Amino acid sequence: MLLKRIIPCLDVAKGRVVKGVQYVDHVDAGDPVEVARMYDEQEADEITFLDITASHEERGILLDIVGRTAETVFMPLTVGGGVRSLQDVRDLLNAGADKVSVMTAAVHDPDLVGEAAARIGSANLVVAIDARAIRSDGGVLVPSERAESAEPTRGAGLAPLVAGQSRWEVCTHGGRTPAGIDAVTWAARMAEAGAGEILLTSMDRDGTQAGYDLELLRATADAVGVPVIASGGGGSAETLAAALDDGPEGGHCQAALAASIFHFKQTTVGEVKRELLERGIPVRPPA
Repeated sequence: MLLKRIIPCLDVAKGRVVKGVQYVDHVDAGDPVEVARMYDEQEADEITFLDITASHEERGILLDIVGRTAETVFMPLTVGGGVRSLQDVRDLLNAGADKVSVMTAAVHDPDLVGEAAARIGSANLVVAIDARAIRSDGGVLVPSERAESAEPTRGAGLAPLVAGQSRWEVCTHGGRTPAGIDAVTWAARMAEAGAGEILLTSMDRDGTQAGYDLELLRATADAVGVPVIASGGGGSAETLAAALDDGPEGGHCQAALAASIFHFKQTTVGEVKRELLERGIPVRPPA
């Protein structure tokens, strides 16, 4: 049986771990190297390091912090934010990352994912998707703010919605820019292009601890042939279990990412894993 993974996430801005709610109102959560060391001691399955302002600020990722973090931890490290080219992917792997996450650059240049998969391998490549729920009003799409000025990626635009139908739109630049792309369709396209995993964040649930968007997760996981990592809304072992549940009401995800509940010591990775095992979710047992 394939074990499910629990992944703490380090959102990093200006060299510090931060956490906000729905991508705003960030508060400091510590030094990234020290926070990563704490999760290594708690036996997290992996850790994800995201430089959340690199794309918006049009700069490269902080390789020195990545290098120091990689030297400190012994679990797999996924790094993203500010990745624009195949060379950026190589630089991050050389700095110590085990996997590289691409988001904004994949929307701007969809061929980058296929090229990176061919040159470096799908196992090292994660495509991150920030998704915001949209709705229909009498069958007419109600676009997100600024969506009219976005430039949809070829072949992946938003089709008109049926009234009451659920749909999610891809956003880029740390959630600042609606892209006019359907998130589920985009995830399937990126999986076909060579992404080894999809890191899927509900912008509406981010930082709320109110539970993951199970409908979004399930729709995406059922549409792709690669693992989906749930992100946005993890607030307890119960919510993580729902995202990882393969039943008809579950999220069908292979891994669950969380931040607030771990950063602010509401619980630990070990405590969550013990409760998940009690709920019948197969995870690597804590020591």
